[in-house]
Amino acid sequence: MYNYYDTIIIGGGLAGLVTAYELLRSPYKGSILVVEQNSIKCLGGLARQAFGGMLLVDTPLQKVNRIKDSKELASKDWQNFAEFTSADYWPQQWAEHYIQSSFKLWQWLMSLKLRFFPVVQWVERGLYIPGNSVPRYHILWGTGNRLISQLIAGISQQNDTQQLSIRYQHTVQSISQDTSGIYELSAVIGSGQTHHYRCHSLVVAAGGVAGNLEQVKKLWRIGSEPKGLLNGSHPAADGRMHHQVKQLGGNITHLDKMWNYAAGIHHPTPLFAGHGLSLIPAKSALWLNAKGERIGPEPLITGYDTHFLCQQVARESAGYTWQVLNKRIALKELAISGAEHNPSLRDRKLIQFLLESLRGNHQLVEYLVRQSDDVVIASSIIELANKMNEISGSFNVSGHTLKNTIHCYDQHINRGEQFYNDDQLRRIKQLRTWRGDRVRTCQIKPIDDPKAYPLMAIKLHLISRKTLGGIQTNLASQVLQQNHQVAENLYAVGEAAGFGGGGMCGKRSLEGTFLTGCILTAMNAAANIIKTQ
Repeated sequence: MYNYYDTIIIGGGLAGLVTAYELLRSPYKGSILVVEQNSIKCLGGLARQAFGGMLLVDTPLQKVNRIKDSKELASKDWQNFAEFTSADYWPQQWAEHYIQSSFKLWQWLMSLKLRFFPVVQWVERGLYIPGNSVPRYHILWGTGNRLISQLIAGISQQNDTQQLSIRYQHTVQSISQDTSGIYELSAVIGSGQTHHYRCHSLVVAAGGVAGNLEQVKKLWRIGSEPKGLLNGSHPAADGRMHHQVKQLGGNITHLDKMWNYAAGIHHPTPLFAGHGLSLIPAKSALWLNAKGERIGPEPLITGYDTHFLCQQVARESAGYTWQVLNKRIALKELAISGAEHNPSLRDRKLIQFLLESLRGNHQLVEYLVRQSDDVVIASSIIELANKMNEISGSFNVSGHTLKNTIHCYDQHINRGEQFYNDDQLRRIKQLRTWRGDRVRTCQIKPIDDPKAYPLMAIKLHLISRKTLGGIQTNLASQVLQQNHQVAENLYAVGEAAGFGGGGMCGKRSLEGTFLTGCILTAMNAAANIIKTQ
């Protein structure tokens, strides 16, 4: 027996919830069902755990920060970083649409009573390929957790007639379409029973494939298949719905384009196999190979080109790399991406946040030292090398090599600023000219400094995060078939759609395009469902 709803949304993450919210607050009168694979505590998906960074263009906050931005400049930067080909018609359409919709996104966020941290951050500046010409990374005050809580509150307020229903722990196994165009779904619930649903309009908001590590490895195109890859997504993002949409004739594009990170560590309290945390690696740390030698010839430093970092790290045959630093650097610069490990930002505790920025995040550093098997500290370079070998289960790091690596770098510093002839030092100096980076980047000082002890080493792994490709869609978020025709009443939103068009970001993201990409694709899908009801 089939239960009928006018619109069914597969996935209760950000994109699925925004679709439901937009339908509820419109004149749309149809019944709505959200089918969510996880429990109620996971409603909102990965967005609930997100740091909350959003790329927005020419905003009031940028103007307050005296940042001269424009849609034309943002479009140029996006095209540079994406490296689109002539075949990427819909990804390019979505990229331009995103930029042109920036103020619309800003207004939507303000309508939920969301606010941003007052200083706009400058990420993905570009290295060999130009990236963000100016700071555009707006951080939600309250992180993604606040975004989801406000969105759920808005849904509850709009759902006074119970127009919307949500079914939890429902895993969709199959999708088909009858001769009249009605979609039929079969979903297995936690108890093992199968429920059947029918709908007129179907929205796929089931995320990407980054939680399926075997799939990620098969799709890997930047170096050899990665060893020791960690899961920074969720096993529910397994690509099953991509397969179902393909069976319906939908076009799947650019799944080989992914947004991974180069600085993952094992989660101290994992929720699933391979669960990892993505560090925001310290800019003043030395990034080393498995032998304790500096990776080069271009020194690795975050904030410029994440794709390049992953390429370089993927070439390391050991399957891991190291960052070596001291406590002074760790307190100022080290961070973990996401809401869970940024409680002062998540809970909007301004005084605590400011104290952490001024005095260093002692709580986070102590947590990593105490809980992480990938972090060691020592009171000498030789002791550090021994502990690095202990946690890697090898004798790869020679104390002599590590000492030479650190002292060579420190000697550049000790010669004085006018003699800096190391690219990492030049970049740190430039980073500190922008106040958003200056507050989180140390003044340049030697690493082997007893006043800044203990020394610290962090064993880093590649970590999956986002799928940049996905189900191809037009600007109404309608699924496009392999023959380029529109699949009637079938939509894909958020990461399932590659954040728009099956690959809106192209080869690289300018960062901060994921939460907002989910919102925009969902808004467009809802608008078209309303128009065609």
